[in-house]
Amino acid sequence: MTTGEESNVPLVSIVIPTFNHALFLKGAIDSVRNQTYPHWQAIIVNNFSTDDTINIVTGFNDDRIHLINFHNEGLIAASRNQGIHHSDGEYVAFLDSDDVWYPEKLAACISALHDGNDLVCHGELWVGESAKPRQIMYGPRSRATYSKLLYRGNCISTSATVVRRSILMELGGFSERVDFVTAEDYDLWLRIAKLTQRIEFIPRVLGEFRRHGGNASNAVLRNMSAELSVISDHFSRQDSSILNRLRQRKRRGRA
Repeated sequence: MTTGEESNVPLVSIVIPTFNHALFLKGAIDSVRNQTYPHWQAIIVNNFSTDDTINIVTGFNDDRIHLINFHNEGLIAASRNQGIHHSDGEYVAFLDSDDVWYPEKLAACISALHDGNDLVCHGELWVGESAKPRQIMYGPRSRATYSKLLYRGNCISTSATVVRRSILMELGGFSERVDFVTAEDYDLWLRIAKLTQRIEFIPRVLGEFRRHGGNASNAVLRNMSAELSVISDHFSRQDSSILNRLRQRKRRGRA
């Protein structure tokens, strides 16, 4: 589906799940509105926040911004899936409500997708409350095969990713398994890599990942447990050769 006067320009649907992140949400939405690529819709999936979230969203008065109030029962994957379900774009981008993008992000990603790719991921600046900012480059493409993602770990970041919507629909979006919480994105990248190898990485920092006490991934033990659940689920569909059992033991140790 397209938008605007140029019928050949693809629409990008941006899914932004949020819960009581009013402090950060305005900056996230501002970073979307500042994109040099204008053909987007933003879908804010609000888990019935009790702060000023609704006023912030409606205060933009921008018909490209849509608000959905949705009880996700503690599953951010359910919120993201709601956003995917309500999206109209040829492509879907994900932005956590405490992260921000730089103005050229969508333009750069759409250019890479037009080169025949199904998923594109770029670098991020990790910004902490006290730690020195760090540039993180994901990938490279050689690391994004199903086997290497499974046995060497994740190399893709959700807020840095744009993916073809048809692939998300084919795969049913994010898993809503409770034991995958904080690693449901890793499971999705694995399933995408099994379906397509048209995955590209842009070696540019095009956004900021904010690390703070409220990040779900800051719960280190929970995240480790979720990662182990994801890899165990995928291991269960591998053959039980001695080599695979050794590789799986090593992978669990790495996790």
